[in-house]
Amino acid sequence: MTPILILIAGFLSLILLRVPIAFAIGLSSLATVLYLGLPTVSVVNQMLSNLNSFALLAVPFFLLLGRLMNDSGITDRLMVFAQSMVGHIKGGLGHINVLVSMMFASMSGSAAADTASVGAIMIPAMKKAGYPAPFAVALTATSSTLGVIIPPSILFVIYGAFGNVSIAGLFMAGILPGILIGLGQMGYTYFVASRHGVVNTVKMPWKERGKSTRRAAPALLIPLIILGGITSGVFTATEASAIAALVGLVLAVIVYRTIRPSALFTILCETVVAYSLPMFAVAAAGIMGWLISYLGVARDVAELIASVSHQDWGVLIMLMIFSLIVGTVLSPMTAVIIFLPIIKELGVIAQIPDIHLALVVCLSLAIGLTTPPYGICLLIAAQIGEVDMPRAFLAVLPIVAITISIIMFVIFLPEIFLYLPKTFFPEAF
Repeated sequence: MTPILILIAGFLSLILLRVPIAFAIGLSSLATVLYLGLPTVSVVNQMLSNLNSFALLAVPFFLLLGRLMNDSGITDRLMVFAQSMVGHIKGGLGHINVLVSMMFASMSGSAAADTASVGAIMIPAMKKAGYPAPFAVALTATSSTLGVIIPPSILFVIYGAFGNVSIAGLFMAGILPGILIGLGQMGYTYFVASRHGVVNTVKMPWKERGKSTRRAAPALLIPLIILGGITSGVFTATEASAIAALVGLVLAVIVYRTIRPSALFTILCETVVAYSLPMFAVAAAGIMGWLISYLGVARDVAELIASVSHQDWGVLIMLMIFSLIVGTVLSPMTAVIIFLPIIKELGVIAQIPDIHLALVVCLSLAIGLTTPPYGICLLIAAQIGEVDMPRAFLAVLPIVAITISIIMFVIFLPEIFLYLPKTFFPEAF
């Protein structure tokens, strides 16, 4: 047990010293490797092998697509379209917030980017309309996490690449829970708006609705291209990301003409920078995950969890609780890579399908984006809304409860939530 204690104690000590998480993971893993007497070159080899994955090529393309959407004004067009569809309903601005996040999620798969772009517009507008500031912040942060669930999800790409699970199958599995969580958030928004007497926006005439739909239609084709191409077998998830980025580029430069060709070099460079930071964390996390497997911890922990409950739903509930706790201190991407050996081993012992296992884990980890101390989406939204974190966190709790209830449905009614992946990708099971 000494090596694993060195690994855990080293990591926690560095975190308390406020060392960046990626460096804390890497340094504690290196100390464990040195203690075990393993060749240090194995650390470098493991880091490089973690990044040597064709599936990971999807990540920079989806990040590029998200950047193009923001800089080209596509996000604004989606907001106008959402307003024409749901703006007149009680709690209209809140519904627009959720609907735009769902559409944004279906194109970029990045929760933090969604929070920053949508929140900059929607949070001030919701505050001005009479919504409580903490609620506006909480709704923006939680709806942004739909980017982790609704395809194309970068977290699903990471899970599939490192866990050898069908990424296309994961994409299909994320559709139904993502929609249900979005509808749950809209239902809660209706309740809050009614309670605070928020005035509805004026219902748009059908002519204006048609105009907003035509303006947003080219952008709305992107998720159809991604999912349609994958489900029909025309291209893989990685190829879909490149095609989606190309379509976004054509829309921004040629169709909408909101980005000049001279600005593309800057956009590409900033996308590479945005990609390199999480990839360093991925490389470092892979070392820790490898050590967990090498030391046999994955099997021991999985057997311990499985021994507590002999029912698959009991195992999944414990895994959900574990993921909720881990998600408060680690990003979903990092947590998946570190603990994937344990998760996979647990799936084998409890005989739980990989996609069902992944769905519960990823849904649970997504909540961590809105819970302190990590809570990057809540932090971004709170800064935009000028709300202190304790008040924002309290406002998040009811919406988190909605998400947890959906996860419980996923646990107890797997056949419903696995219907789409089983129908389109039966070979993934």
